[in-house]
Amino acid sequence: MPEHFIPSHGGYKNLLSYKKSLIVYQATVYFCDRFYKKSDRTYDQMIQAARSGKQNIIEGSMASATSKETELKLTNVARASLEELLEDYRDFLRNRKLQEWPKEHRYAKRLRDLNRKPDADYETFRKGIETPEPEISANVII
Repeated sequence: MPEHFIPSHGGYKNLLSYKKSLIVYQATVYFCDRFYKKSDRTYDQMIQAARSGKQNIIEGSMASATSKETELKLTNVARASLEELLEDYRDFLRNRKLQEWPKEHRYAKRLRDLNRKPDADYETFRKGIETPEPEISANVII
């Protein structure tokens, strides 16, 4: 048997998708604690969708060495979970008659610039996420 029969895998901490999903998970926990009651069903659903996105990226990375099919399936589950979460944020804004920032909005442009930083993490976005203004917080996470 070759020395490296199973290729290296599990380097998920270096994946951009993992790094972004970790920010989204941390932000969602903060957001839900701040703007939803723990007894609200949406509270649990949003946190679980954010967690599922992050965890499926990890699982897909770990499975990549032995099954590209499994890796792709888990990556697709992650994408679907994060898309569901995105719609929850949009629902939050719509239900409260708050604006989702268009791509041309100056804050949205600034956030895209910040998001391009290779070392961007939760701290990069903390001020926007933890603002008392729900419209700003939701848009920063979106």
